[in-house]
Amino acid sequence: MTDLTRRQALLLTLATGLPLVARSGRAQAQSAAQKVTVALDWTVNTNHIGLFVARDKGFYREAGLEVEILPYSDTGAGTLVANRVADFGINGTISLFTQKTAGADLKGVYAVVQSETGRVVFNAARSEIEGPRNLDGLIYGGFGSAWENALISTIIRHDGGKGNFETVTLGTSAYEALANGSVDFTLEVSTWEGVEAELKGVKQRSFVYADYGVPDEHTTLISSSDAYLQANPKPAAAFVQATRRGYQFAVDHPKEAAALLIAANKDALTNPALIEASLKALIDGHYLRGENGAIGTMDLAKMEAIGDYLFASGILRDADGKVLAQRPDFAEYFSNSTLG
Repeated sequence: MTDLTRRQALLLTLATGLPLVARSGRAQAQSAAQKVTVALDWTVNTNHIGLFVARDKGFYREAGLEVEILPYSDTGAGTLVANRVADFGINGTISLFTQKTAGADLKGVYAVVQSETGRVVFNAARSEIEGPRNLDGLIYGGFGSAWENALISTIIRHDGGKGNFETVTLGTSAYEALANGSVDFTLEVSTWEGVEAELKGVKQRSFVYADYGVPDEHTTLISSSDAYLQANPKPAAAFVQATRRGYQFAVDHPKEAAALLIAANKDALTNPALIEASLKALIDGHYLRGENGAIGTMDLAKMEAIGDYLFASGILRDADGKVLAQRPDFAEYFSNSTLG
């Protein structure tokens, strides 16, 4: 994987004529910065922009933190956080709920994305697909999770279909398979793969989950562990608030934010047009900052609704792999307290 932790040089401005003791004191304060690690959930993309902005604009440094952004690896961010390998991690609401229910020490602390960015997508030329019910009996290019089956079945049945379809697990190659007709439909993130398809001139149509019986969700979160939050309340709050400042900056200054993200990840982000268009989609769609002005805040009703859906669908399992028999208190799965 490309090293995504390359840092831009941080310039220190010292007033002319400061006595030596003042310079020494500042150096000591800087060396005493609290080290914090945050793990990515995927190869670097615009969902991560607030982290890089906060790091490279000096927001973390101003908060007394030295933050290392860990690149995506085969071990999921939630697992790294739960096992104290990373202090914070980017993950989805679904992975937070499933892992925590199974016993992982995880707690959501920041909503990167305010509403669902995922879509059921298919080639626009498929005129016979008028609604989700027409997906019955077709081939789905999937990613191998129980959530996908429940999601798609719900959407099809909500539109009057039976919810029966064939699944071929392909991972990210599902997009190529969709383009060449090997599969009939798949799921994509509208603000990334959807934007990329549009830039390439690929004509697609899609169905929004919430239009067909699936509760809306905060697609992407930042999580920590109760162990870390309890042991490090001040650094945790400082990190979350500086991160929020980074995402706020990205919304208010998208061109500069996109340039920072690209500069920090030159080897991985080789298509500036995709970054700029994706960030525009995140901003214009009120994903990074909700229509109500919310940025970073997790909504209790939204979190409980998706939790109830996962519970009712039999997706949540305990540490022994058994389907959960009793509804958890989903309010314990996250906290907005570090937002200040």
